[in-house]
Amino acid sequence: MITKMSHTTLFVLDQDKAYNFYVNKLGFKVNTDATMDNGYRWLTVNPPEQPELEIVLMPILHESMLAKEGKDGFDAESIAAVKLLLEKGIMGAGVFTTPDCRATYEELKAKGVSFKSEPKEQFYGTEAVMSDGCGNWFSMTQPK
Repeated sequence: MITKMSHTTLFVLDQDKAYNFYVNKLGFKVNTDATMDNGYRWLTVNPPEQPELEIVLMPILHESMLAKEGKDGFDAESIAAVKLLLEKGIMGAGVFTTPDCRATYEELKAKGVSFKSEPKEQFYGTEAVMSDGCGNWFSMTQPK
């Protein structure tokens, strides 16, 4: 029986830029920031009130992802496809919740976070859509 999810991955074009966005702008906590022997940087963050969920900020262009055909991993064509989607900024990644969408919107906007839409009333709550600047976008929602 599966009881919970512990990690999820967001592909990013630049780990340093992603670190700045998630940690310095959104206020997420760093769980792991370690460089392995092969030079791969394992970087995970989590929302401050959800320490059990680690978000892996995965660089799409890392050589460890260039597995040969027939082996586990991505081929060069798959990497190019994901990179293109990230560069276009259309990788929809999820929903972040907030107790006050309008106040959080103003706070994050003042920190330089880019929004695709201002807070708007929806049937499920108040929502604004933001971009992480690394190719992903998120709904930021204050549930009803």
